[in-house]
Amino acid sequence: MKIDGKSTRTIWLAEDGQGVEIIDQTRLPHELVTVRLETLADAAHAIKAMLVRGAPLIGATAAYGMALTARANASDMALTVAYNILHATRPTAINLKWALDEMIKALAGVPEDKRAEVAYARAAEIADEDVAINSAIGDNGLDLLHDIWARRRAEGAERLNVLTHCNAGWLATVDWGTAIAPIYKAFDAGMPIHVWVDETRPRNQGASLTARELNWHGVPHTVIADNTGGHLMQHGMVDCVIVGTDRVTRNGDVCNKIGTYLKALAAADNNVPFYVALPSPTIDWSVADGVKEIPIEERDATEQTHMTGKAADGSIVTVQVVPDGSAAGNWGFDVTPARLVTGLITERGVCAASPEGLSELFPERG
Repeated sequence: MKIDGKSTRTIWLAEDGQGVEIIDQTRLPHELVTVRLETLADAAHAIKAMLVRGAPLIGATAAYGMALTARANASDMALTVAYNILHATRPTAINLKWALDEMIKALAGVPEDKRAEVAYARAAEIADEDVAINSAIGDNGLDLLHDIWARRRAEGAERLNVLTHCNAGWLATVDWGTAIAPIYKAFDAGMPIHVWVDETRPRNQGASLTARELNWHGVPHTVIADNTGGHLMQHGMVDCVIVGTDRVTRNGDVCNKIGTYLKALAAADNNVPFYVALPSPTIDWSVADGVKEIPIEERDATEQTHMTGKAADGSIVTVQVVPDGSAAGNWGFDVTPARLVTGLITERGVCAASPEGLSELFPERG
């Protein structure tokens, strides 16, 4: 994607071929700041503190974290320690484990003095593969949007209204995004598309990140409070919902940012199609029941009790929004049962959120 006309990814190898650079997403939307990662500790901090976030980007960052480890110490022990440290940073996103497993697989049997070179090459491949996968997701989702728009235009609609929750755009991946990739492709193709952007409390990834990247790209959008979506659906103001996900079970259950389940319930009650866009590494074939089996990350309560924004004088300030002494809970994700999902948009096509649907696209997993 482009920022001020310059093609930009969320993570890239530094010019010296050793360090790794990222966009610090905790500084968005008001500041565009890049950070250089030099060590395993830097990569782990970037993931845990959410300088990078979104399942695909977390995976790519973890892969480069293994490469940074191999540059410093390529022994089996060092790689095992690095694997465990990185794996513990974010428990919900399955792409993290997938990328770490891919790195270990690539380095198995490689002499220690060659491991750094192999690790950097595999990390770069994982990043490039993510871009290609997300572009294909965009193409497959575009076909769906064309069909929905054809029907709505015949009914006299002037634009296609898509609602999304959290951030599943290019800032959540290496490039293109998952749920937002079809929207970019539709906009670039000339479709009159408009996006309802859930603010996505408590970290406001919709208001700060999705809105920021849609603004950069010029896509018409409106930021709404998290509780507004149901009202819009009742009044025919949402034509479809597209969200991303951090983990999908083999039965089609979807784990995504907290609040996604409520959007799916509202969509089902109002006959609004509810789609989930995901790259295949987000599918956890070892899990069947998402509600019972997927670990749900509980984050620091200060994300709920405090908010950061730009003051009237342009300064960035953090303020407390709850009374002193009030406890706060901060679950990061929820699970939407497969029965509420209209379809899964993957790089291989669109399928039903069911074991049979996933098996059709991924027969090798059957």
